[in-house]
Amino acid sequence: MKKIAITLLLIFSMNLFGQENYPKDAFRLPLDIPIILAGTFGELRSNHFHSGIDIKTQQREGLPVYSIADGTITRIKVSLWGYGKVIYVAHPNGYTSVYGHLQKFSPKIEAYIKELQYKKKSYEVEVFPNYGELKLEKGELIAYSGNTGGSSGPHLHFEIRSSISEKPTNPLLYGIEVADATNPTLEKLFVYPLSQDAQVNQSTDKIQINYSKQPDGSYLANKINALGKIGIGFVGFDRQDMAANKNGVYSVSLTVNGKTYSSYDFESFSFGETRYINTLIDYEHYGQYGQRIQKTFRSPGNNLSIYKELYNNGTIDIREGLSYNVKLTIKDYKGNDVTLNIPIEGKREEIKIAKDAEKTDNFVIAKKPNNFDLGAAKVYFPENTFYEDFYIDLKKGQDTVTIHRNTVPAHRNFTITFDVDKYSDEERKKLFIARLDSKLRPSYISTYKRANTFTARTRYLGTYTLAKDTVPPKIRTKNFKEKQWLNNYKYLSVHISDDLSGINTYSATLNGEWILMEYEPKRNTLTYNFDDKILDKKQCKLVVTVTDNVGNTSTLSTSFYRK
Repeated sequence: MKKIAITLLLIFSMNLFGQENYPKDAFRLPLDIPIILAGTFGELRSNHFHSGIDIKTQQREGLPVYSIADGTITRIKVSLWGYGKVIYVAHPNGYTSVYGHLQKFSPKIEAYIKELQYKKKSYEVEVFPNYGELKLEKGELIAYSGNTGGSSGPHLHFEIRSSISEKPTNPLLYGIEVADATNPTLEKLFVYPLSQDAQVNQSTDKIQINYSKQPDGSYLANKINALGKIGIGFVGFDRQDMAANKNGVYSVSLTVNGKTYSSYDFESFSFGETRYINTLIDYEHYGQYGQRIQKTFRSPGNNLSIYKELYNNGTIDIREGLSYNVKLTIKDYKGNDVTLNIPIEGKREEIKIAKDAEKTDNFVIAKKPNNFDLGAAKVYFPENTFYEDFYIDLKKGQDTVTIHRNTVPAHRNFTITFDVDKYSDEERKKLFIARLDSKLRPSYISTYKRANTFTARTRYLGTYTLAKDTVPPKIRTKNFKEKQWLNNYKYLSVHISDDLSGINTYSATLNGEWILMEYEPKRNTLTYNFDDKILDKKQCKLVVTVTDNVGNTSTLSTSFYRK
């Protein structure tokens, strides 16, 4: 019986993830507007692949969002970042739909969440309702679209996941129609010498190759002379018919003399592998120029499961005297494509551009733990923090240390520990570990204070320092004044800000009772909705207290009138 159960589960999983078996008519659309995308599934983002589609909401908030099928709510979360206000709905056919960046929930869900928020006295909450506790019917209103969390503009983030594996799949696989007869765009082509003896056009460093459009619509690269093991990279994007957004492409393939060397697409991936995006792109180039070159070859440490075919890890061995016809094909989900033919001749040439092989006094072995003493601080890299070995550039200092540059990606958190023995107990209260940007501006890193050491965990190389914050946050009323009558007001708003370490906590009371104020960090506002509680006093006293990350506290006490 156990073997039968396992077999049935495997069959179910195959049906779930075999592209031809995705149900095309089981779900309705989450919005009653034309589906125009601001972001595609698998799109390249900072340290992760985009796990859904971003649906434009006509530059507005407050559009009705509907359950795509019968189901039950299994998770609701309200957070300042990430998906902001988000709902997860499990459906009987084995899929879960996700709706993120919501403005507010439907009345029954809003009441459910606000009861929890008032009980916990917290805006940020997460709850996993019992299965069947919050049932939904297909087409039932569940929320209104918004811009909460890490969103940079009004839209609906929408996902469809496997309820079993929790792997997200491309929502377009389920019959969602998006007008798209537009080919992807190829912006740049790069060729990488990969082996010690490799060269491309008299260079041992990566080199950009020009190309031109042909009468049949394809592209032809300038002829390349190369030798040794090389790899291909490109910069490109996709556009749908009714949007100007530069979205991610769906699939990439590379053939050499007709043989497929590399083929991958964004049908599905797991959240556990998404940070390996930093091995798919040229991270050093991204760190220097902010541009993502997408590799067609698999680099060391790349554990992505997106590859459909992979020969020789997608690298090409160029031999002297031989000719190679390399073809790069980029497609969107609708099958629109752009092709680039790359003629390569195996030819040895005099090297005129040599790759700068950086060597320092310190070398990191990726598969082993590494410790370094930088005087004012110590840094510890656990094993497999990095994808491959490299020479690391370290600079000591009294209160500031430099740990290489943000051109090498870290897969795991590493630890920085500062010695604060020379500071008094009072001084330590206002100190924190900060990361300095290119303009030497500090940003707060969560700092764990123990006796005479401060510790922080991070995934970013760069310059770190001990910074001091003695200035408390600022608080001011935003849409009302002291002792103003607010009879026709639906809400009141307060502006809060902190110049250095950032806001840590806030709380508010109205006539001595805790009230829910929604915090929107992007606008630095706290908002209270008068529908939450019935006020039984004409004169109302509002007290707002805000504390920053090192304990500096400010309090605003004001009053207003309301019948």
